[in-house]
Amino acid sequence: MLFRDLKAYQHARRLSMLSRPLINRLPESERGLADQWRRACNSIALNLAEGVSRRGSKEFRRFTDMARGSLVEVEAVIDLVQHLGLIQPTELEDVVSARDECARTVYGLLRKLSAAAAATS
Repeated sequence: MLFRDLKAYQHARRLSMLSRPLINRLPESERGLADQWRRACNSIALNLAEGVSRRGSKEFRRFTDMARGSLVEVEAVIDLVQHLGLIQPTELEDVVSARDECARTVYGLLRKLSAAAAATS
């Protein structure tokens, strides 16, 4: 399987692309938050890609779980930028929707990988 064929990767890529213009709008005083948002988005896609390349479902699951952690990090960043008044909630709707869709896909993938690991144990 190629990482580009993985639905979770496609959703992660979309999340990263939708986030970028908003990240770039954050004030200079919030560069740390902007960098963290960018890294977390990229980490989702990159961990999924690396996981696909690993041998065995255990390794794939480990990298997918790291992607899940980055999804939670993106959720927290979105919450912070909203509550700090840096970006209006209506401007974040597409990013929130993309993050949620990516999360559902990643969680489903984790369940599938966990079930496959349990079946082989």
